[in-house]
Parts: sequence; structure tokens; C-alpha cells
Amino acid sequence: MPVPAVPTISLFSGCGGSDNALQRAGYDIVWANDVWDVAAEIYEANIQDANIEVGDIADFDVFPDAELLVGCYPCQSYSQAGSRDWNSNTNFLYRQFDRVLRKVRPKAFVVENVNGMAFGDNYHLLWNQIYRYRLAGYKVKWAVLNAKDFGVAQNRRRIFLVGIRSDVDFEYEFPEATHGLGTGRPYVTQHDVIGNMPSWPEGEFNDEPFHWYYLSRRRRHPWGQPSPCIVGNWRHVPLHPLSPPLRRIDTDHWEFTREGRARRFSYRECAALQGFAGKFRWGAGTVRDRFQAIGNAVPPPLFSAVLRPLRSIWN
Repeated sequence: MPVPAVPTISLFSGCGGSDNALQRAGYDIVWANDVWDVAAEIYEANIQDANIEVGDIADFDVFPDAELLVGCYPCQSYSQAGSRDWNSNTNFLYRQFDRVLRKVRPKAFVVENVNGMAFGDNYHLLWNQIYRYRLAGYKVKWAVLNAKDFGVAQNRRRIFLVGIRSDVDFEYEFPEATHGLGTGRPYVTQHDVIGNMPSWPEGEFNDEPFHWYYLSRRRRHPWGQPSPCIVGNWRHVPLHPLSPPLRRIDTDHWEFTREGRARRFSYRECAALQGFAGKFRWGAGTVRDRFQAIGNAVPPPLFSAVLRPLRSIWN
């Protein structure tokens, strides 16, 4: 059941994974922002009445009124496959989110990022954000959720922070899994989602050789399972299940068990495994750009699940 047309601001919007979920749930996206023009072009092709401005969020000072603020700031140095540049400005984009939060003062906010933020050397950055948002006047909860537990055909763990303004009488609880063990519904598999797609879509996947680093991980899951995590770098996109199986030789060393054709996923397959509907349009940018936009996006069904418990706050 759609919510009332809640005015919403979306920051670091990318190609529109979170905002696709917002619109499907009835939210009114009054303003959006991203620094990458290709992502914004994809966004405009798919988000109804899109109002996205391209540019560094630090350069914007005036924002419309909104009851919900969402943001999925970039995460390269938090990621297990990230650049590990601890001085990178992308580590501190949460400060811009905090700045907008304090200006707009919405009833609630939702943040998504990679789960690597919650562990090891990144943990202090997570708590820096939580402290900031609490000092801004919000009750903040966080959790790591796996997309496969919410109907996405992909093993993708992401961290979510949800904040409720302190003067609002509402207690947010993260959603329970809808798929997998104990739910009565099996995981959605790769075969369910891409089984009927073309087997060899020339021009839509990266056909570079599989170098040693690529084969340092288990990049292939069989048809009857969700896929490995879809990433934004087209060189590291997982193997299609029609590829020969892999076996582990030793630490960080896998090889194919037999001869045969092997390939990475196409960008359209990555989009389907992210939970984007088939009608979503990917005409902007190069093929490589499309992989980046898709891999960096929030799976719409996962974001929908996080939004669901917020319904009653708008009544």
C-alpha cells in the first residue's frame, strides 16, 4: 500500500536504485543530487518527473522542505575491494549529509553503505556518523542486511542507518527477512532472474582475459543460488553460471575445473540481479559506465524493505 506523497530529498542518488524504490512506494522526490553526469542521465530516463541536479553537494546551500532524507554516499575506502586511501574525501562525505540533515530537519533519514564500514579499521568512521546524527537530534539505529534475504538474487551485504527525529513519537525496527531459512520462501536464484536471457550477449560484457587477481576469489555461483555480489568495476563482475565451475587450489587461487567458454555477467544481467525491473533503461554512457552505475546502486527491493517499517510515521 503506497504511503502519502511524502516530500523526499535524495543525495548521492546515482542511477536511481533507492529512488526507484521510493517512487514505487509513493514518495515524492522533490530534489536529488549526484556528482556524475552519466548516472544522472540514467536517473532522468527512469525516475518520473526527475528533479536531479548534477554537481558536488558541497556547492549547494538551499534545499526544499522534506520529511525524509536519503543518501548512499560513495564507499570506495570502506569496501573490501576498495582503494584503502584513508585520506580520501569519499570517506567523509557523511559530513555533507549531516550538513543537509541539519538544514532540512526531516522527520526521518535513511543511509546505505557497504558493510565493510562496520568492521576493522572502518568502525570508527561508522561511529563518527552515528554520533553526528545523534547530535543533530536523531534517534539512530543501524544494521547489516543481506539483499538475498529480501528477494534479490544476489549475496550482497550492506549497512543501513535509519534516524528518527527525537521529537517524533516513533520507534523504527529493521525488517525481518522475507526469503531464506525459516521464512517459508526460498532465495531467489540466478536462474529465476536471468535464466531466459541471451547466453552470449556480445558487446554487453567485458571479454578481457581472467587475470590472476580475478581468479583469487570464488567468482562463480551455480544457477540454483543467488549470485556473488555485483560490483561497479566491470573487470571484477562475477562469472555467469554457464561458465565452467571453479575449484579452490590454495589461498586466493581458484581455477576452472574443465575447458569451456566462460564469461562475466553482462550489464543487463547485473541490473536484473540487482533487482532492477526489465523496463529500466540503460542508454547513457559507455558499457563500462553502465557497469559502474549498476554495481554502485542500491538494489531497489532491498531499499523497499528498509522503507516499509517507516509507513506508519507519515500518518
